[in-house]
Amino acid sequence: MDAKLEALAAAHGVATWYENFQRRRTEVAPESVIGVLGLLGVDAGTPAAIEAALAEARGRDDEGRLPGTIVLRAGQRRELPAPTELTLEDGSRRTVEILEDLPLGWHRLGESTTLVVVPERLPKPPETWGWMLQLYSLHSAGSWGMGDLGDLRSFVEQSGDAGLVLLNPLHAVTPVSPVPASPYSPSSRRFANPLYLRIADTAEYGRADDSVRAAIDALKPESGELIDYTAVWDAKLAALELLWPLAEPVDLEADPGLADFARFCALAEEHGPNWQRWPAELRHPHSPAVRAYRSERIAFHAWVQQLVERQLDAAREAAAGMPVGIVHDLAVGIDPTGADGWLLQDVLAPGVRAGAPPDAFNQLGQDWGLAAWRPDTLIETGYAAYRDMLRRIFRHADGLRVDHVAGLWRLWWVPPGMGPAEGTYVHYDPEAMLGILALEAERAGAVVIGEDLGTVLPEMTETLERMNMLGSSVLWFTRDWDTGEFRPAADYRRNALASISTHDLPTAAGFLAGEQVEVRAELDQLAGTVEQEWATWKADKAALLELLRQEGLLPADSAEQPAEVVLAMHEFLARTPCRLVTASLYDVLLERRQPNLPGTFDEYPNWRIPLRASLPEVVTDPIFRRVAEILGKRNTETVKRRVKGTPR
Repeated sequence: MDAKLEALAAAHGVATWYENFQRRRTEVAPESVIGVLGLLGVDAGTPAAIEAALAEARGRDDEGRLPGTIVLRAGQRRELPAPTELTLEDGSRRTVEILEDLPLGWHRLGESTTLVVVPERLPKPPETWGWMLQLYSLHSAGSWGMGDLGDLRSFVEQSGDAGLVLLNPLHAVTPVSPVPASPYSPSSRRFANPLYLRIADTAEYGRADDSVRAAIDALKPESGELIDYTAVWDAKLAALELLWPLAEPVDLEADPGLADFARFCALAEEHGPNWQRWPAELRHPHSPAVRAYRSERIAFHAWVQQLVERQLDAAREAAAGMPVGIVHDLAVGIDPTGADGWLLQDVLAPGVRAGAPPDAFNQLGQDWGLAAWRPDTLIETGYAAYRDMLRRIFRHADGLRVDHVAGLWRLWWVPPGMGPAEGTYVHYDPEAMLGILALEAERAGAVVIGEDLGTVLPEMTETLERMNMLGSSVLWFTRDWDTGEFRPAADYRRNALASISTHDLPTAAGFLAGEQVEVRAELDQLAGTVEQEWATWKADKAALLELLRQEGLLPADSAEQPAEVVLAMHEFLARTPCRLVTASLYDVLLERRQPNLPGTFDEYPNWRIPLRASLPEVVTDPIFRRVAEILGKRNTETVKRRVKGTPR
C-alpha cells in the first residue's frame, strides 16, 4: 500500500492491516481503506487528494490546540499548554495550568473542550448467580402473544434466591407495522420497546370503565407457535389509543430528548419507518419543517414511553433485594433508518455498515447493516450522544451487558458497494469509551459485563479485568483450541460471567442432539461438508462428556440422558471461580432450538421462538428448581468462604 495512504489512514484511525481469527496478519485492500476514509469525510481517491488530506491532518496536529474532549482517569495529571479556565460540573470555576486531583464527572475547559474525569475501576461485582432471559419468549395468561414487563416482574418475584436477571435488549423499535423481530437492530438504544408494555398494568386501564376494558381485553392476540410481533403491536397500539383519552397531560418540555424521539415516531406514522425516504425537508431533526411540525401523536408516543419506563421501574423494584438485579443488554449498533439514525446523524458515519471480518464460522465476513459512531465527531462533541444513551439505559438497569464489547476499541466498517470481507477496522479511543461507561455505571451503582467472545485482542480482556468489568466465559468456547479439550472448571476466569451458551449458539439439549448441525445442513449454512460437521460435533460432544466425568459430575456408565447432562453442566458452572454464573431458560427447559441462528434471516425463525412452557410452568419445572438449587448453593459456599476470611 502507498506509504502516504497508510499515513493518512493512521491519522484517522483506519486500519491498513489486522490480525485475523487465526492471529495471522491480513492486509486490507487500498480500495477498502479509501472507501472507509470517505465515510469519515476524507477524500483519498487520488494521489493529490491524499497529499492534501495528509497535509491538513498534520497541520491540525501542529496547531497545538486542545482536543474536543480530554479524558482523565482518577489520579492522573496532565499539563496544559497555557492557563485555562476550568468549569467543574457543579458550576464552580478556576484557572488551571495542571489538571490533577479533580472530582469525577463532566467538566469544561475553556469554551470548547469537554473534560471527563472517570474512575480508574469499578467496585468489584458481587459473587452470585442468575437467569439469562429472552423476555419475549416468556408467556402467561396475562401477556399478549409474547413476554412482557409484567411477566418480568412475576419472574423476578418467583426466581428463588437468584442474584440477577440478564435480559435481551429492550431497545425501541420504530412503532410502525411491520415490526422487526431482532432486538439487536433497534431503532433507538436510548428508549424502550413498547411491545413489552403490559396494558392491564397501566394506571389508565385501571381507571377505564368496564366497556373500555372489555374492548381492550377483546384485542388480545392469539398465541401461536411463533411470535408475531406485528400482530402484538397492532393489538397493543389499538388498546393504547382507547386508553389515550384517560392519560394525564404530557409535558413535552420536561424531557426534550424524549420529545424528539416521540416526534420521530409521529413522523414515521405519516411518512414510513425509513427517514431516508421522507420528504427532503424532514430528513434532519433540526430543520425548520421538523421544528414547525405539530401533532397530537407526539404527546401520544411520549406517553407510551412513560408507561414503559414505569413498568421497567416496577420490575427493577421487584429485584431490589438481589445482589445485582436487572441487567440490560446494549446492542452494538442501530438500524440506520430508525430514530437514532435520524436524531444522531451528525455523530454517525453516513453509509457505513458495521459488521465483522471473516472467521471460522462466517468465512465471508458479516454485514450487520448497523450504523456506527464517527470517532472524530464523538471527540468534537464531548461524547454527549454516547453519554446520553448510557444515562437513559442506566435509569432502569442495575447492570449492563455490552454486546461485542470489542467495538469500544475498534469496529469493522464495510463501505458502500463492498462485501463484508472488504471492510476494515476503525479505531475508537478506549480510554474514553470505557472510561465514560465506567463513570455512568458507577453513578448508577451498576455492574458492567463485556461480551468478549470471538476475535478479541489480549489488551481488551486485560483492560476489562483491570477496570472490574466482567468478561464472558461460555462453556462451548472455553477450551484449548489446539487440542479441542474443554478447560476444567478451576481454569475459568475470576472476573467473568459464566454460561453454557448464548442466544447465538446451540442450547444445551440442542448441542447434545446435534440440532445445530441438522438445522444448518437443511439451510445450507455449513462451512464444511455435512460429514465433517457431524464428525466435529461427535468429537465435541465426547470431549464435553469426558470433561463432566473427569469433574465427577457424570457417572462413567451414564446413559447420557439430556436432563442428567444438563444438570451436570450447571454443576460444572457452579464450580467455576467466575463472579457471576447464569442459567438460560432454554437450557433448563431442554429446548432444542436456539433463539438466533447467525447468517439466516427468513430461513430460520430468529427471535420468534417462545418457550414451550408458560411462566407458571417454568418456575415449577423440576429442572428449573434443581438448577436454582445447584447455583443457589454456590452463594452459600461464597458466604462460608468470606466468613473464613478467604480473599474475594
